[in-house]
Amino acid sequence: MKDYNEAIAFSVIVLGLLSVVFIIARYTYLIKKEMINKGIYLENREAKYKYLDIGCIVFGLGIGLLVSSIFASMSLTEDTTDLLVWGTILIFGAAGLVAAHFIRKKLED
Repeated sequence: MKDYNEAIAFSVIVLGLLSVVFIIARYTYLIKKEMINKGIYLENREAKYKYLDIGCIVFGLGIGLLVSSIFASMSLTEDTTDLLVWGTILIFGAAGLVAAHFIRKKLED
């Protein structure tokens, strides 16, 4: 019975996420279509730096993984190690996002 409940819960979550993605994509398409029909559609200027955010975040996460491996090799308690590993990964990922913001701002000026 437990396996069925988990399978149903997983299915509901996946279907919910797919529904949200579909609704957002459909809404965005309809908005852009109406803007084009009314002649007020602005060209997307961010297309030049499409992968800048993703690249900087992935680079930051990679540096976070590298630094967190140092903490994993230390003889600390399991809870402390988990906290330090996840904390450094998230901090460096956020630093990558901040770096992407400043790089984009510098390139656009």
